[in-house]
Amino acid sequence: MAPKLSLRDVVVRRRGAEVLRVPSLDVHEGEVLAVIGPNGAGKTTLLQVLALLDRPAQGEVLFDGARVRGRELSIRRRMALMMQDPLLLRRSVAENVATGIRMRGVPRSERKARIGRWLARFDVAHLAERSARKISGGEAHRVSLARAFALEPEVLLLDEPFAALDQPTRETLLDELAGALGETGLTTVFVTHDRGEALRLGDRVAVIVGGRIRQVGATAEVFAAPVDEGVASLVGAETIVAGKRVASADGIASVRVGEHVIDGLARDGLPEDVLVVLRPEDVTLMKPDSHRPESSARNRLHGTITRITLLGYQARVSIDCGFPLLALITKQSLEEMGLAVGEEIAATFKAHAVHLMARGASVSIGEQRSS
Repeated sequence: MAPKLSLRDVVVRRRGAEVLRVPSLDVHEGEVLAVIGPNGAGKTTLLQVLALLDRPAQGEVLFDGARVRGRELSIRRRMALMMQDPLLLRRSVAENVATGIRMRGVPRSERKARIGRWLARFDVAHLAERSARKISGGEAHRVSLARAFALEPEVLLLDEPFAALDQPTRETLLDELAGALGETGLTTVFVTHDRGEALRLGDRVAVIVGGRIRQVGATAEVFAAPVDEGVASLVGAETIVAGKRVASADGIASVRVGEHVIDGLARDGLPEDVLVVLRPEDVTLMKPDSHRPESSARNRLHGTITRITLLGYQARVSIDCGFPLLALITKQSLEEMGLAVGEEIAATFKAHAVHLMARGASVSIGEQRSS
């Protein structure tokens, strides 16, 4: 079966400068593809091309395996697009939800049923007759979601839809969106700069940096095994340090970093000069004189705490081990251990938590490297 939506050899230019180049990208039927990248990376441009709102300078968009060019309007009617701003009309909530389906020729009796169903699904049915100008920001986003789902599109495109909301509201809406996507099986492209949102919603993830897609694959695989340093930093690997591979045996590579030897999973073609990449949540802390419990963690480093940053119920602990190492622990653990800046600490982590990549790796990949 052909992918639902595809890009082939797409190039977008602005004022003569190339801002996006995508050799290949497929969005499969029923999947949620999360697109992540820093501000200015080209995420919105990519979405506009997929939404047929921006015609590329070269390349083509395919829908169900067929070229779109010349059929943009008819294909666009099979999609729904939700932006960061809900862009509601100066009408009632119900009339806002009705606008799109009325324009698409849905019979009046069916319109009423769809409006009621999706307003109820996103918990704003009680606001149906209220002016859209007299509802809260969170409620406006719920109405925008109801409007998009009421269209019953084949493809849903979302451009950082919750970025302007406070964290509790954003998390609630993410849960509700995830539920609605699970119920409908709607093919979706979700653009975000928030890796937590990508993890929450994405079946697969595409990482875009500088107008190039650097990695595409199953979400868990991309987050566990980034292809280069740029992708690693975007998916939350906060410890990235250069080392030299000194041994490999039984699927484990030993890498010297300063005075330490760190064990990580070996892979084919791993060169001598590597980067050691580690996520802070994979690091466990304990007092240096603590008895080491039974554990599969092969790595144990000693260092000095240089900084502690509280993040709600969590704490980020910076450690000088001869190189900077970051750990993310619960605030309760921090208090129970009585950790403070200047104290000695032991940090442990498993070999499978260590991702090793070629030093200086920087590649731009398309669908051929995806999972």
